[in-house]
Amino acid sequence: MGLAYPLQKFQDWLTQQWVIITGKKINPDDMPWLMGPFGNVNGIGEAFIQQLAQKENLVIERNTLSQGLIPSFDLLNLPASDLSCLSWKVIDFYEKTAEYNLDFSVQWNPFFKFFGILVNKLFSSRINQLHIPTRNIKNAESLKSEIITLTHPVSNQVKYTIWLRTFAASGQVIYSGIYGTCTLPSGQTCIKAVFPLPQGNATVIMVPGVTSAGELVLESSGKKPGDAGFYFLLNDSKGNYWSKYVSSFRDRLTIRQEDDHLSAEQVLTLWRKKVLKFNYKISLK
Repeated sequence: MGLAYPLQKFQDWLTQQWVIITGKKINPDDMPWLMGPFGNVNGIGEAFIQQLAQKENLVIERNTLSQGLIPSFDLLNLPASDLSCLSWKVIDFYEKTAEYNLDFSVQWNPFFKFFGILVNKLFSSRINQLHIPTRNIKNAESLKSEIITLTHPVSNQVKYTIWLRTFAASGQVIYSGIYGTCTLPSGQTCIKAVFPLPQGNATVIMVPGVTSAGELVLESSGKKPGDAGFYFLLNDSKGNYWSKYVSSFRDRLTIRQEDDHLSAEQVLTLWRKKVLKFNYKISLK
């Protein structure tokens, strides 16, 4: 059995050891669709962006206009019938995310709220990542939404697209994720979000779909490794790679066009029970 990297906070070591015990050892060359950057033990947030750029000799570009989570919606390989139903404003948001403001509200299931408080206290506040508010927010609060790209200095090709979301009032990082697309072993094209963590990452892979009402639905639900869903990945003390697929944790995001803006509803569930719900208002800057 592998052992997690020892020179780190005990709670990080313990959760990584859980991934090793309950997950499986993998060869990253066999599953490029799953792999993504790993964080360091000394902080995530904006520090990780600087560390990744330095490690891979990439150029950081911030506050660029017309940068999106994905360069083209065509990369999702949706059927023409779905694309014809989908609101062009939803497509524009994903291709030009940097041009939009976000406000959000949060509603917790009270039975899971203690879990959120515990995660924030033990992990999120310290590592500056996945810092979800543990209070219900009824009146929407403004987020600062920034797209940061890391590009190759010679080819000028974008290697990583990072979506950094912070509270506008305090500057507290909520999410720092690397976004793109991937193709599952089944051939399904998905949106992929990688959230760096100490010695590893949390990766969410979401299947896109379009409703008859023109809404975009992204869903991370599957039954087994290789499906869409939620994954923990890490390096152990000897540099071996491990993966844990958490089929009980699911994420469903629905984005729709309103009269003068977009709205989105994101529901996180565990064991098919609602943990919390986010509501977003998305409008042009």
